[in-house]
Amino acid sequence: MILIRPLTFMNHSGRALAALYRDAEFTVEELLVCFDDLALPLGRVRIRPSGSAGGHNGMRSIIEHLGTEEFPRLRVGVFPESGAVGDASEFVLRPFRRRERAVIDDAIELATDAVECILGEDLTTAMNRYNPEPL
Repeated sequence: MILIRPLTFMNHSGRALAALYRDAEFTVEELLVCFDDLALPLGRVRIRPSGSAGGHNGMRSIIEHLGTEEFPRLRVGVFPESGAVGDASEFVLRPFRRRERAVIDDAIELATDAVECILGEDLTTAMNRYNPEPL
């Protein structure tokens, strides 16, 4: 397992991943891209085997640099219960509020368990175990 945290801006995550992809021996199906997502409610964890960028600029960069949408991803929702976001770029850079922090801490623990399940078992098992019922 290789865990990377790009030092690029989030919107350019694909650059770092593409460089690693060129040098390491793995397939895109062996990737697991984990990221925060304003399209999901705060604390919601969602695992998918593939898909579009869904408006997420970091995912758009990864898809563009890898040339495919066919890789697994784990999303952690950060859309606040209040529904107040304003400027999305400012929102995702601010610290979580105290009440949000407790929810996101639980989500991080759940996401960590899901990653361990993916590594120890498989993606389908993790999706069945950790994906919530449809919204």
